[in-house]
Amino acid sequence: MIFSQETLLPQKTIFRKGAVFDIADEVVEFGTRGLIVHGKSLLDSGRVEEIIQHFHHSQSIETFCRSKGEPDLLEVTQVIEKGREVNAEWIAGIGGGSVLDLAKAAAGLFNAKEPPQYYQEGGKLRERGIPFIAVPTTAGTGSEATSNSVIINKKKLAKLSIRDKSFLAREVILDVDLVMNIPPSVMKYAAMDAYVQAYESFISKNSTWFSETFAYKALELINGHILPAYEYGEEIDLSSLLLGSYFAGIALHHARLGVIHGIAHPLGALYGLSHGLICSVCFIPSIKLNKEAMGEKYDLMSKILGVDLLERIETIVDFLGIVSPFKGKEIIEENKIIKETLTSGSTAANPKPIVHEDVEFLLKELF
Repeated sequence: MIFSQETLLPQKTIFRKGAVFDIADEVVEFGTRGLIVHGKSLLDSGRVEEIIQHFHHSQSIETFCRSKGEPDLLEVTQVIEKGREVNAEWIAGIGGGSVLDLAKAAAGLFNAKEPPQYYQEGGKLRERGIPFIAVPTTAGTGSEATSNSVIINKKKLAKLSIRDKSFLAREVILDVDLVMNIPPSVMKYAAMDAYVQAYESFISKNSTWFSETFAYKALELINGHILPAYEYGEEIDLSSLLLGSYFAGIALHHARLGVIHGIAHPLGALYGLSHGLICSVCFIPSIKLNKEAMGEKYDLMSKILGVDLLERIETIVDFLGIVSPFKGKEIIEENKIIKETLTSGSTAANPKPIVHEDVEFLLKELF
């Protein structure tokens, strides 16, 4: 297939150094009252205050500093309540994937009649939310390009999606200045998450020429710049990772992903580990599992990387010092992990039909 049956892209994307300070002018069309969701690192760096200083006196801006870890349903409700208190007309997320997912869900459900859990469990959203503006500060998740928010349901000990096409960002700002001082330990897992997304969306059985084009370019950008970005942190490398992550987000939004993300969500919810770390250690086992099913796409990826795909990923993982955090640990709720992996929408897009034994293979490789 050449083109997706439905193609959804952010309304506007700005890719420019220093563009974050133009946000005051960019949101004028959405209203004068806004809520900015951010993380503690952005606050500690002084960036939040610096960004707010660029807003005009006629604009009323409030902030919400989110807690550590990945967002849960309660936090989505808290952001919605804060936004309603200040009569917000738009919500911006300035941060990593957790911040973007939280802000996106809150903006999308801002006028919803039911609590967030209702929509996470498949309830139909009938009320349109308010505009969401996405400003990523890590080059990794691609959340700025999707209409999906991954939120933890603590009662179920599960990471589940809330998705609606109305969630898509009205505007995306890609500013390399925001990723220039990212710690290498954070950068490597974010970049590997983006690498996995490009890989999985490229081989997805739902892929089209459109999604493959974005995934292929994402693979080229991320592969070529991930190691020098980690080692030296130069602007050209971080800028390329930022753009590569965005392209991977566009690709996954239209093709879905694969078994890595299928198993990463239950593992993340049960073990409380970062999503990027889990995806990183699942990368090599996934290639082994999917190699035959990839067909010519394996060779295409090896061509763009300039070396055998599996060999390249092994080299990168070794260089970045990534090791499985599960080694030597007991598998918590193995049946739950297997069941959730097999029923995941991401797993359903995997090129090799995944069965019980395949998930057991992945767990054996990880543990």
